[in-house]
Amino acid sequence: VQLQASGGGLVQAGGSLRLSCAASGRTIINYPTAWFRQAPGKEREFVSAFRPNNGNMYYADSVKGRFTMSRDSAKNTVYLQMNSLKPEDTAVYYCATSKNPHIILSRTRSGDAYDYWGQGTQVTVSS
Repeated sequence: VQLQASGGGLVQAGGSLRLSCAASGRTIINYPTAWFRQAPGKEREFVSAFRPNNGNMYYADSVKGRFTMSRDSAKNTVYLQMNSLKPEDTAVYYCATSKNPHIILSRTRSGDAYDYWGQGTQVTVSS
């Protein structure tokens, strides 16, 4: 399984970006998939996730209402649409997917629940 993240870049505060995570080796929408981010000097943090067993999306409070995760089965790709970006959104963004088709809800926001990770894409938001 390989994940290829792309779409990062430099944007002004208030702007938008759409990140993509293209998968090969499996049908990504059939497995729990998430976005995480890591800012310099900080720990990795959960951003959003999709659980295929119930079709629900989950978001960190810090991005709720601004970020939207979606998926395209034909392209075997998941997306993260990021609007109203803030300087504190600056980080390397990673997509990840689980080897198991189901993970329990309590683990959805934990990086340990995901087995395959993309290489990351840098998002920089200027003030």
